Amino acid sequence: MVKVVFTPSGRRGSFPVNTPLLHAARVLGVDIDSVCGGRGLCGRCQIVCAEGSFAKHQIDSHSSHLSEVCATEIKYGERKAPLANGRRLSCHTLLLDDVVIDVPPESQVHRQIVRKDAEYKDISLDPSTRLYYVQVEEADMHVPKGDLQRLMDGLEQEWQLSNLTCNNNLLKTLQPVLAEGKRCITVAVHKNQRIIAHWPGFRDKAYGVAIDVGSTTIAAHLCDLSTGEVISTASQMNPQIRFGEDLMSRVSYVMMHPEGSEEMTLVIREALNSLFVEVTAAVDANVEDILEVSLVANPIMHHILLGISPVELGGAPFALTTDAAVEMPAAELDLNINEGGLIYILPCIAGHVGADTAGMILSEEPQNQDKMTLLVDVGTNAEIVLGNRDRLLACSSPTGPAFEGAQISCGQRAAAGAIERVRICPDTLEPRFKVIGCDLWSDEEGFDRAVQSHGVTGICGSGIIEVVAEMYLAGLVTVDGVVDGDLVTRTPRILQNDRTWSYILHTPSSDEAPIAVTQNDIRQIQLAKAALYAGVKLLMDHMGTQKVERIRLAGAFGSHINVQHAMVLGLIPDCVLEEVSSAGNAAGTGARIALLNNQSRDVIETLVKNIEKIETALEPRFQDYFVDAMAFPNKKDCFPNLFSVVTRPAFKKLADPSNGKRRRRR
Repeated sequence: MVKVVFTPSGRRGSFPVNTPLLHAARVLGVDIDSVCGGRGLCGRCQIVCAEGSFAKHQIDSHSSHLSEVCATEIKYGERKAPLANGRRLSCHTLLLDDVVIDVPPESQVHRQIVRKDAEYKDISLDPSTRLYYVQVEEADMHVPKGDLQRLMDGLEQEWQLSNLTCNNNLLKTLQPVLAEGKRCITVAVHKNQRIIAHWPGFRDKAYGVAIDVGSTTIAAHLCDLSTGEVISTASQMNPQIRFGEDLMSRVSYVMMHPEGSEEMTLVIREALNSLFVEVTAAVDANVEDILEVSLVANPIMHHILLGISPVELGGAPFALTTDAAVEMPAAELDLNINEGGLIYILPCIAGHVGADTAGMILSEEPQNQDKMTLLVDVGTNAEIVLGNRDRLLACSSPTGPAFEGAQISCGQRAAAGAIERVRICPDTLEPRFKVIGCDLWSDEEGFDRAVQSHGVTGICGSGIIEVVAEMYLAGLVTVDGVVDGDLVTRTPRILQNDRTWSYILHTPSSDEAPIAVTQNDIRQIQLAKAALYAGVKLLMDHMGTQKVERIRLAGAFGSHINVQHAMVLGLIPDCVLEEVSSAGNAAGTGARIALLNNQSRDVIETLVKNIEKIETALEPRFQDYFVDAMAFPNKKDCFPNLFSVVTRPAFKKLADPSNGKRRRRR
């Protein structure tokens, strides 16, 4: 008998000479990957033999204590890529003497998927759908048994998978697939319970798609289920926008046009199918290679996708048809992925707090925080979560599409040419800005040449936040949100529009209209930010706290917003600025976690049952908080943390929007 110790798990045991390392690992319960069943085809079971004397284990370990590199390993290197120095395939490496074996992270089944971007986080890889390669016994007249039963027997013998079931649609192709693969077959098994797909011969690629269906944008991430890597991403505008820019306008459309619900269901499913084509084409794959989809959405998008009328969500008591997680064959939703593919939709929390908020919670884990944490998914409808490990509260607030550039006179989506960063000098009142697609500021040499191909086309969501905040800090806008027309004597950028005033941010050299911020633009931002802040204040009241210790801004908009400018506007409550950060597309990340880690589904399904839901529409204090939050940054809240690092503007008088002219009584 020889001793073997596996690191980093520390599992150890004694085995007869010539025992394959992979077999020893399985006996000891070592976390080591394999799809091909030890045939040297997949290359996922690679290990490294540690060299030296290990007093802790009382072992002198050396590569000579293992069998020599065999023909199968050489052939694998020729077919795929040569094994890195010191690497061996554990399925074809035999124990000859005592060794210490290191299992690299990429060879572990439940390995951590690590990304440095703010949008990603570590995920323990444990997908609900896995691939298994098996060689099925030949048919034998003396052993009356069907090929499906022979396949089941092979899966139990080689992979210890028992009591499996099989999708009925696979039966008609099982024997042709076995014939093509010469009795070798790869099957996809869902939750170690059901065979949902099969292929002839060996296959080691399985794909899943994580989707975030927003009211404005749909984003899809194609993931390799075997590695956890995001290998392709695509997005598009939600085609339902033509039925209404915000959620309630779409519900109103359905109320007035009963057939509208079916129309919106059709277009959202068509949009998902087009995204499946786009993400797979980018990596030379097919939509049939997609085995699983995980999806997050707000409740109205959730219901419409499922073919459920959202009318009940249009008024109190905002009743959901179901708040439970949904798992079903994707074909039932007319989604064009693998015929046996499945879709998992995360649970909803309340009538206007949906699966996207559940995804954000799954990603950010506020239930594991000691600090009072505020999560805000800034979008057409803002979802807000407040709490820590002791208690979680959630609500939504109707912010509208202003933060995404809609309802803004020069607003546009975040595309090349859109102004995304703005600074205004308080002394000269002159602006400088950056546009998407160019790294230069507008006052830097070479800017005009750099933006010549796309020009300066408008202002996106992050840009409108910054320009309004900068206008306030420069004294161009009062605390009540009025553009001060008296400053027309100081700068030609103040332009009168009937009885209100605008600020010219950029004047194109051609005959195009200038890009300006109007009084109505500022009002739209005030309305949006006041709705969000009022929702936060209600949660703070119910939580019984006067301060927030940590803030995470999620969503496509939240990932690009300048946190200081957001606080200047009063979009978020006062907090130490170092504790305010972007969470990226946290809802989408939550969908990706649910796709790649099966246990996370149980976690979020249990967690949402214990979240306390606050319905802002029914709260009598909402209107008072809303009115106070119309001011910059707030009429009553003082924001000491903010103004300890930002100079409060001295100009605070209320400008007369009519510039002294008496208004006629209506």
